Amino acid sequence: MTTQEFITQNLDADIRDLALRHAGRTDIDLHYALDQIAGRRTAQTKLPMWVATDGIIYPPHISMEQCSSEQTAMYKAKVAQRLIAELPVRPVLPPTPTTLIDLTGGFGVDFSYMARAFGRAVYIEQQSHLCAVSRHNMALLGLTQAEVVCGDCTQIIEEMDDVTMFYADPARRDARGGRTFAISDCTPDITAMRDTLLGKACFTMVKLSPMLDWRKAVADMGGCVGEVHIVSVANECKELLLVMSRKYASLERICCVNDGQTFSFTPEEAANATLSHNPQTPQPHNPTTVKPHSPITEKYLYEPNASLMKAGCFALIAQRYGCRQVGADSHLFVSRQKIPHFPGRGFDIRAITTMNKRELKAALGGTGQANVSVRNFPLTADALRKRLKLKDGGDTYIFGTTTADSRHVLIICEKHHQNQTIQS
Repeated sequence: MTTQEFITQNLDADIRDLALRHAGRTDIDLHYALDQIAGRRTAQTKLPMWVATDGIIYPPHISMEQCSSEQTAMYKAKVAQRLIAELPVRPVLPPTPTTLIDLTGGFGVDFSYMARAFGRAVYIEQQSHLCAVSRHNMALLGLTQAEVVCGDCTQIIEEMDDVTMFYADPARRDARGGRTFAISDCTPDITAMRDTLLGKACFTMVKLSPMLDWRKAVADMGGCVGEVHIVSVANECKELLLVMSRKYASLERICCVNDGQTFSFTPEEAANATLSHNPQTPQPHNPTTVKPHSPITEKYLYEPNASLMKAGCFALIAQRYGCRQVGADSHLFVSRQKIPHFPGRGFDIRAITTMNKRELKAALGGTGQANVSVRNFPLTADALRKRLKLKDGGDTYIFGTTTADSRHVLIICEKHHQNQTIQS
């Protein structure tokens, strides 16, 4: 039996069981086979288009774990295409081809999607086995403009000029394999390379940990960041993207992305919304103002998606959608009218109750199962669920939160469905 035959026959088998049952075999490369079976399984949900391409080679688990999903890679390619389109036309004949330089190639997922937007694309990676995998895969994917270079990107880019875009996804692990988050602690250190990158390329796109505070990340890069993209998939924040260029004098745009929705705003819009909703200067006729001692009489509850939660632009959300916050730190919104295309989840409010036992009994009405969440509430979701003696799941949603007048309440809801479109 060949190694490929073993892989084909065991695509759906348990990896640990295979490792135990076939340990010691010399007729196949068991380690390679297990990597391929496990990698393909991960790619079925993460990279469906790659799985559909026969012959793709998958790297060891750590590279599969760290690589971008197809959805986030396609988003980065879309951003790259827009940036290219915004470049001024240079009176040069013949025209200079656009060039992408991926400084941290890895498995090459981001590179494979972004490269199609450029006339020339160079993948750089220090690990030779990943370079070999990428040479093989890029050819299968039809990326004839792709060049694979094995080496240290900090040295290689010294020989480069007139680059359209640098892309970097710095490794977020130290020499001992521990996770790192600060930009300067990642490899390569983009803060140390900043001036070189700005001097040699029109744009640099950097993928960072979703754990980072985006404002601090912008400040750490020293004023060259023009765009911030907070990217979520299925309401889970996956990555923080910074777009840098010497043409930017300051931050121009923040984009909050979740699946097919994009909520974009400028720092000025966020600042003006915050000022207009400052409790020091209340506007009693503005429906977005949080009013102390204002009972919740609205019919609908809204929870912003993960990217908006990370962006923290809550006053702007209220302003744009004509809703109001339940409380200053609740990050939940209520509205008298159903809001089409709200960037997050929408619910029909069924009841609102305090933790008073009699009120709870009447509000829950025999409910035995619910999805419980908390926002600015003294109990965790698990503790609240146990207090209410509820099983997890079902069609009922309960939000424990604190109102503007400091009351702890439970908002009992049912999810409503709405069509969603992209806002730019």
